[in-house]
Amino acid sequence: MQVPASFEFERAESVPHALELLERYGPEARLVAGGHSLIPMMKLRLAQPDALIDINGLAELSQLGVEGDTLVIGALVRHAALLADETVGAYFPIFHEAERVIADPVVRNRGTVGGSLCQADPSEDLSAAFAAVRAEAVIVGPGGSRTVPIREFHVGPYETVVEPGEILTELRVRIKPGAGSAYEKVERRVGDWPVAAAGAYLRTNEGMIIEAGLGLTAVGAEHFAAPDAEAYLIGKAAGEDVLREAARIAAASCEPQADQRGPVDYKRHLAGELTYRALSRAAERSRS
Repeated sequence: MQVPASFEFERAESVPHALELLERYGPEARLVAGGHSLIPMMKLRLAQPDALIDINGLAELSQLGVEGDTLVIGALVRHAALLADETVGAYFPIFHEAERVIADPVVRNRGTVGGSLCQADPSEDLSAAFAAVRAEAVIVGPGGSRTVPIREFHVGPYETVVEPGEILTELRVRIKPGAGSAYEKVERRVGDWPVAAAGAYLRTNEGMIIEAGLGLTAVGAEHFAAPDAEAYLIGKAAGEDVLREAARIAAASCEPQADQRGPVDYKRHLAGELTYRALSRAAERSRS
């Protein structure tokens, strides 16, 4: 029988209250919202927090909308809410396409955007999507608020820059003209972790690429990104040969590991092919 170790339980009433509780219980306290990663680890006793702090009631972390030229996504926004939001889909199709292939409706109804990013799983879909669009993460702690580029947010497998006593509160993504985005994934079965997946974000002006973002997951891409391939794309026309070469560069930069989902060569091939497909659709959308 899988039974967690004993722990204290508190329900936060506000972000300042949650910070107070984190300080009270110390570095072995954990925030919980959806709990789809934490609770199974607790049942296996791979995680044994001293205290759980429930943040589900913090409405200020559930904001989802546009502020000026920025899309704001609260850390407590559920996957299902991000998927259902028409404004999100209009500006950033990449998020809808990534959310459609994350787990199943039960998980999407309870799981949160912030929880997925803070789990920092090397195969997380949203990490690649947010890396592609160069989002920024807002983190609040006892010393105030700080903003971190999402490409600096993950420092390793299951590790982020969020310190004990801090809370990820929101993600911010600039909305720019002439942009298109897309997400491609191969999985063994519906709702599974990816064998490989790629997200692309392009801005074009008169047919030339003026900004490029690539996100890769499950294939060992550092910070879920492919900066060399992005640099290659700038200033070029978004034609097939250019996009395929960028995809090749992206795949070459990956360091996939062989596992039950496939050998290294297969994963690297997928990284290149999925990057090309995502780039092609992103380019088409940037022109429309």
